[in-house]
Amino acid sequence: MALDNVTAEIRTLSDEAVRKIQAETAEEIARIQSETDAKIAGLKESEEKRLADTIDRMDRQEISSAELESKKIVLAKKKEILFQVFDETLAELEGAPADVKLEQYKSMVNYAKTVIPDPIAFMSENDDFSAKDLGVKKVEKDSRIVAGLILQSEDGQIEIDMQYSALLRMVWDRGIKNVSDILFG
Repeated sequence: MALDNVTAEIRTLSDEAVRKIQAETAEEIARIQSETDAKIAGLKESEEKRLADTIDRMDRQEISSAELESKKIVLAKKKEILFQVFDETLAELEGAPADVKLEQYKSMVNYAKTVIPDPIAFMSENDDFSAKDLGVKKVEKDSRIVAGLILQSEDGQIEIDMQYSALLRMVWDRGIKNVSDILFG
């Protein structure tokens, strides 16, 4: 019986040692699990924040890109409208009736006479005004001129380009910003 008692006591001691080891192991597993859960939660929170920041940055970039593209489209349309106005104005000037052109040409000549006392007028082959009509020394036809005049001194050293296209381009270049501001705010 003594052997049974010793065996029972060893069994009891070993069972207690096993329970103690199991309890310590369970505690260690719980501690490791808790630390792991905390680390995972921290990493998850960090990754979610990084992801949210990345999405937010991408949204801002996309919005910024869309706004830029929108501005480009609007500016291109404004430019198209302004060029259309330019072309229509030039066509209207070039297609004006003879009496209107004559008055405009006389005004051009009067202006040019402040620089060239007795100018020679070069005009389109489609215009039929005499030197007397315009108040110039002489009139010559030039196939390169569509409408308007080029006024030149007799020696050819002074020339004033008063073709409608040149005058409109000069006014256009000076006033494009003002026109754009008025039309488009």
